[in-house]
Amino acid sequence: MKENRGLMTEGVIWKQLLLFALPLLLGNLFQQFYNTVDSIVVGNYIGANALASVGASTPIVNLMVGMFTGLGTGAGVVIAQFFGAKDHKGVHDGVHTTIALCLVSGLVMAVVGVALSPTILRLLDTPAEIMEGSVTYLQIYFMGVMALMIYNTPLYFLMVSSVVNILLDLLFVIKIQMGVAGVAWATLIAQAISACLVLIRLMTSTESYKLILKDIRFHKKVLLETIRIGLPGGIQNAVISFSNLIVQYNINSFGAAAVAGCSAYTKIDGFAILPVMSFSMAITT
Repeated sequence: MKENRGLMTEGVIWKQLLLFALPLLLGNLFQQFYNTVDSIVVGNYIGANALASVGASTPIVNLMVGMFTGLGTGAGVVIAQFFGAKDHKGVHDGVHTTIALCLVSGLVMAVVGVALSPTILRLLDTPAEIMEGSVTYLQIYFMGVMALMIYNTPLYFLMVSSVVNILLDLLFVIKIQMGVAGVAWATLIAQAISACLVLIRLMTSTESYKLILKDIRFHKKVLLETIRIGLPGGIQNAVISFSNLIVQYNINSFGAAAVAGCSAYTKIDGFAILPVMSFSMAITT
């Protein structure tokens, strides 16, 4: 892959933003596409209750991930500032602080998520007929949340992750008949593969953002700046996600069929916001 030092620091601004946003849009489209394929496979080959099990878990995942997504945006802004200023040490410190933050926060989220999944689902009044499937899906998903925090960036790797996830969905659900657990494991494995590709790409780079494993640690100044910039966005994401939990609680009261229907709708609705989200990410950087 060709390195490009001039990205978004030279030339016509709107053209650079467009060129930067388009890969983000395509990457987000691939991710939304394979999330949609998950629902198609689950709904057609396992049943409506399985689709509802996956759907009931989604707002909880979004709540816990939302805060750290905001911090990730803060990290991206900090590293972009260093990169634009040609501060190579700053880029180095920013990358290694971000990876350290992903590892630590991912571990915390995994432990908390696995432990509290049943309790949270009960508090949301999850219908009894989908409770077991929802717990299974949510706990497996949280086991792989560390990979999720690392992998969700380059277009090529998102494409790889999407293809792997779809193939594993078909294998685990249709061939091996693993049910809801098969969908969750397919997602976890696909994200782990993509995360490994991201780390390998960073470790083999010759640029200032080259990842050196022994240098992974928190740099106080970079960490505080990341929190300062990213925390407001994280809180905003968490507030929005919490409101969706309230909506989910009310949907759950109508039973598994309503949960399945809402789950199918949200996958379609997800495509509508992608252009705005992608250009927002480009403008923020």
